[in-house]
Amino acid sequence: MFEVLQPAGWAKPSGYANGIAARGKMIFIAGQIGWNESCAFESDDLVDQIRQTLKNVVAVARAGGAEPEHIVSMTWFLTDRKEYSARLKEIGAAYRSVMGRRFPAMTALQTAGLIEDRAKVEIQAIAVMPE
Repeated sequence: MFEVLQPAGWAKPSGYANGIAARGKMIFIAGQIGWNESCAFESDDLVDQIRQTLKNVVAVARAGGAEPEHIVSMTWFLTDRKEYSARLKEIGAAYRSVMGRRFPAMTALQTAGLIEDRAKVEIQAIAVMPE
C-alpha cells in the first residue's frame, strides 16, 4: 500500500516518517479541531483536544472508506509549542490510543491562533486507499 521513505544514513525519526510513497484513492481531510460531532468542546486541555481531533480525523477518513493505517500525511497546527513539547509523553499515548503504532509523514507548526478561540490544535491529513 505504501512505502516509508528513509534516506540512507539518516537517524530514524521517532513518532513520524520522513516521507511516504503511496498509490491509490486519495482522501483529503480538512483541518479538524478538538470538538465533538456537535461542534462542542468537551475540554480545554491540550491532550484531550488532540485525542478528540485525531478521532475526528479518523471519522472523516472512515467516511471515505479509509482506516488509520491509510493516513500517510498529517499537518498539526498548535497554539502553544512549549506546552506541546512539555507534554509529549501524554500526547504520544493519546496518539497511539487513536492511531495505533502508525506514523505517517508529519509536520507540526506553532500558530498565533486558530479560527475557533478554544481550539488548541488543528490537524489536516491525507489518506491513501490501496488500488
